[in-house]
Amino acid sequence: MNRTDRLYAIREELRRSGGMGRTAEQLAEAFEISVRTVKRDISALQHSGFPVWARLGRIGGYVVDAAATLPPVNITAAEATALTAALASHRGQPFYAEGQAALVKILAVMDDSARVRSARLAARIWINDDDTRTQTGRVLPTIERAIQDRRIITLSYRDKNGTVTSRRIDPQLLARTDDHWHLVAHCQLRHAVRWFRIDRIVNATLTTETAQDLPLTDLGHPPATAQPLSIQRIPANDNGTSPDR
Repeated sequence: MNRTDRLYAIREELRRSGGMGRTAEQLAEAFEISVRTVKRDISALQHSGFPVWARLGRIGGYVVDAAATLPPVNITAAEATALTAALASHRGQPFYAEGQAALVKILAVMDDSARVRSARLAARIWINDDDTRTQTGRVLPTIERAIQDRRIITLSYRDKNGTVTSRRIDPQLLARTDDHWHLVAHCQLRHAVRWFRIDRIVNATLTTETAQDLPLTDLGHPPATAQPLSIQRIPANDNGTSPDR
């Protein structure tokens, strides 16, 4: 667990503990770090504005201001297992590492017993870990960064005949169709939008130049086998209305 994820997990552990709080020793044991590291992390949380303070005395420890304490996330063991299985079966997919980080945060705020049940349930799911990750893993982090930061990429691309060409591209989006991931981009060599199969990209380098941000309408219509994701889609009630949140 990197420091950013650990700070988040410590914060949620302190929220969960409520008025009981947690001692530095308890946090050190829970996160397998030293007491000194715990104190540095608590200081970092305080400087970021998180309302945690040290309580002295027999029941001392680190306590979060009651006004900042939220109820625990209501994630069931089965739901956490479903997320774990979905990630494990999609290694090498776009933003896989970020998905893993999100799962760590979810597990950190779950009830201990639910987390144990989830681990037991996950052990009963077997996943075929194919070679998709090795095919795309070399270049995918660069592509993800370029799309997020709107940066031009230079790359070497091998076409279906094995010919390798150098390209400068303005990355636009990622698309999965016909069992392959593609980078859809404006190719400066061809002066047109092109689909690059990611497993055929030999190498990719991020530049400091800003990429064009083309309207989605300029990229054409997605094929029937590749539809845009919708994160905010909320299932409708039987009467056709969206539920209140």
